[in-house]
Amino acid sequence: MQISFSIDKKLIFLVIIVSIITLLVTAYLSFNYAEQILIERASDLLLGESATRGNAIRLLFESRIDQNQILANDPMIKILVNDLNQVSEDDLHKEREIKRRDFLTQIQAFQTLVGFSIGFEDVKIIGANGNVYFSLGKLTDNNFLQDPLFQKGLKKPIVDFEPTATGKKMIIVSPIFALDDKKNDEPIGVVISRMRTESLDNILTDSSGLGKTGEVYIVSDGFLMLSESRFIENAIFKQKVDTVPVQKCFRESEDFSGIYLDYRKINIYGSSYCANDLGFVLLAEIDESETIQPVIILQNRIFQTGLVITIIMTIVAFLISKSMSRPLIKLKNAANKVASGDFNVRTNITTKDEIGELSQAFDLMTEKLQKSLIEIKEKEDVIKQQEDILLQFSDHSEQYCVCMVDIMNSTKITLNLSESQTSEFYKIFLNSIASTVRNFGGIVIKNIGDALLFYFPVIHSEEESTLKKCLDCCLALGELHDDIVKKLKNHKLPIFDYRTSSTYGIVRIAKTSTSSINDIFGNTVNRCAKINRLAPANGLVIGEEFYKSAKNFDNYIFKKIENTFSSSESDYPVYRVSRKNR
Repeated sequence: MQISFSIDKKLIFLVIIVSIITLLVTAYLSFNYAEQILIERASDLLLGESATRGNAIRLLFESRIDQNQILANDPMIKILVNDLNQVSEDDLHKEREIKRRDFLTQIQAFQTLVGFSIGFEDVKIIGANGNVYFSLGKLTDNNFLQDPLFQKGLKKPIVDFEPTATGKKMIIVSPIFALDDKKNDEPIGVVISRMRTESLDNILTDSSGLGKTGEVYIVSDGFLMLSESRFIENAIFKQKVDTVPVQKCFRESEDFSGIYLDYRKINIYGSSYCANDLGFVLLAEIDESETIQPVIILQNRIFQTGLVITIIMTIVAFLISKSMSRPLIKLKNAANKVASGDFNVRTNITTKDEIGELSQAFDLMTEKLQKSLIEIKEKEDVIKQQEDILLQFSDHSEQYCVCMVDIMNSTKITLNLSESQTSEFYKIFLNSIASTVRNFGGIVIKNIGDALLFYFPVIHSEEESTLKKCLDCCLALGELHDDIVKKLKNHKLPIFDYRTSSTYGIVRIAKTSTSSINDIFGNTVNRCAKINRLAPANGLVIGEEFYKSAKNFDNYIFKKIENTFSSSESDYPVYRVSRKNR
């Protein structure tokens, strides 16, 4: 029962492996897809929150500036400030008290108009020289010339905040211009108003839709938190926030969305709304752990389900393997008998499954093996007699362009090379030449030592195009010399030159039993080998028959070589070939 036990183990092991791989692939794809969906949803949520609340705060700030500008544009306020700017320092206290009621009247009118609705609490009206002309609250300093808010307010309306015992106050600063002011005129003073921040806090503290860890807060251009934190008490004006989106806003004027470390040094997914022109950036953030919590739940469920599936499949595989092992043991015993030479054995398994089909095929095989063994023995002598018959000559001839490429002085060059170097030496040459020949449609027959023999079959109707193709191929072989030299140098082998020759004429065909490529022989092949040594280094020579058929071709130069070969019929001229444009 050893084979049964082995099959059982392998099948069960295979089922477990397949189950685990399936589980891992499913888990990976599920986690990856779920994580992408959750990140996209978190991104959409936070982008929506940051954009919606950021625009609401921008609108709030701009409306507060516009409302404060109503007070700064009041004609009576302008007249009073302009008059007090003309008063000397000695008379300022007296004149200020005289005009206090006028200031108060305008302030009360402003409060009645918009002040109560915006949480208006205090106002200071300051002249261009920094002297305070009116204040609803208690004064600790009568001159604001060095105050940063005063200096900024002379240039443009601004929004700022200041800490208080209970939180913070919003400060709106607006410049005051004379009644008859013109473009680019200097302001005659500023209005500094303090207002409550309930409207702002309502926008920021609403955490609906942000889960357990989501929060929205604003940060000043001084990198300090300007609103309450969901996690840290008394964070206003105390908690420094130097995170990626804050840096992006105040240094590059850009919004940011993605995963980063927040002010608690915890990974969060956040989105920002940059309003650096108003001196703040709004951040909407959720802890990364809360974002991917559904993925963790999915992971646990997939692993639990996968474990159950693996156990069930293992049990099923064990039962199936038991049912398969019995006929397999019978097949194994029969195979052992066949291996020992007993071809009379039969399994006779008749089950209607793949094993039954395998058994029937096995029985048929042993029957045929019996018959084949007898036939093999009878034909063995005949096969031995036919092994020596390798060539069958055809009874017809054809017109071919026969070509040969031969290395010059190869015996001398390879004399000091090792066997591996010699092999690489010929490999580079023969492979480079053969590849180029095939690209032109030539047929490589064989290599003869350090030479390569190939040909181009010529069809009468395509004679001219075939001859040109042969010439272009042979010339291209000479132009290939630089590439071969580079390969030889890369392998630290000696460089060499080679010669190419080509003849055109009738050849005899020989078919071999060891190759699908026909061999050729005859005078045309012999002449190609003879004239090869007359070719210049990396150049081409052709025979008389080739020259007669190609002498009128354009783009080639044919030059007769004085050396000739004598045959029984007449002298055999040889011609060197080159391109006209070279």
